[in-house]
Amino acid sequence: MLEAFYKTHEYLVSHLETPVHRRLIDEIDWDDRLIAIKGCRGVGKSTFLLSYAKNRFGVSRECLYVNFNNFYFTKQSLTEFAAIFVAGGGKTLLLDQIFKYPNWSSDLRKCYEKFPSLHIVFTASPVMRLTEENNDLRDIVKMYNLRGFSFREYLNLTAHKNFPVYTLKDITTRHETISRQIAAEVNPLWYFPDYLRHGYYPFYLEKHDFSETLLKTMNMMLEVDILLIRQIDITYLEQLRHLLYIFLSESPCSLNVSRLAEETGIARATVMNYLKYLKDARLLNLLYTEEKQFPQKPARVYMQNTNLLYALPTRNVSEQAIAETFFYNALHGTHKINATDRTANFVVDNKQYFNISERPSSKASFRLAAVSNLEVGIGNQVPLWLFGFLY
Repeated sequence: MLEAFYKTHEYLVSHLETPVHRRLIDEIDWDDRLIAIKGCRGVGKSTFLLSYAKNRFGVSRECLYVNFNNFYFTKQSLTEFAAIFVAGGGKTLLLDQIFKYPNWSSDLRKCYEKFPSLHIVFTASPVMRLTEENNDLRDIVKMYNLRGFSFREYLNLTAHKNFPVYTLKDITTRHETISRQIAAEVNPLWYFPDYLRHGYYPFYLEKHDFSETLLKTMNMMLEVDILLIRQIDITYLEQLRHLLYIFLSESPCSLNVSRLAEETGIARATVMNYLKYLKDARLLNLLYTEEKQFPQKPARVYMQNTNLLYALPTRNVSEQAIAETFFYNALHGTHKINATDRTANFVVDNKQYFNISERPSSKASFRLAAVSNLEVGIGNQVPLWLFGFLY
């Protein structure tokens, strides 16, 4: 019965090309029995699962990749499928797009309890509340977040290098040495502008028009990740699209709830909920001061990554907007980043203040500055691109 699935698995693994080693593979404890790989649409979750299968199992039948696009699961339960797989010697199931299976969380729980030798790794949309709203998985699932390409990953791939990851402490205390070493091998400023435009999403490697693919991906985030998974009526799609258009046109920007409600026809009380959906789908980032958090009003709204800033061909994006968006995106996955009123753009981990600037300054300052057009750091002025080496 599983033969068709094995044939698909073998074909996908044998034809898989993985030009970049995703560091998350090394960070996961693969001995855990139930693992969720969360990540927004387009960052390569399916490829990530198949890479793990290829590296760990090859074409061994102990591992099986299953995509729930398959209509087979309209009749067959996941629990019954897992029972057959385990009875045949299977050990690891890799489950993709599991949200399309109606009883996914309860059946994952059943599999976890019935088959103690079985390991399950599944992909999840970032809007799926795996533990906050789900008692089935709260105490058994281990969650990891797969992000888009960092500038380091992009540079390693494009320039055929193997630069390592650096910590924020490395970057802020040794940036002159590190940036000089990297610049001795390759000029990062030759590659940085292209990364900012199209390097975050791995699908830029595909032989398709990047802008069109990005627009399709963004619409899928709205239609599937927000409306379908969060069970919001399709009639609200146009309001969501309008709201997103405003931020694509203006971000980074402050938030005027009254204006947004008037322009989009969304009730004031609903605007913040929609912003949260857009944030969870990894379309927006919401920047708060240290003492505030959702559902309070953020200090500023950013696009989630710089590629999204170029989604509107009619917009002339400022270099400052690009630099701030890049910095926020590079740090927020592993550090606490907030707005501040202390004449700085950001405060990181409640202690380090950063100004974001386009060019080096000759003025003395005790603040750290992340500078766009700087190849090698000097003093407290750190090349902006170097923050793309945090993962």
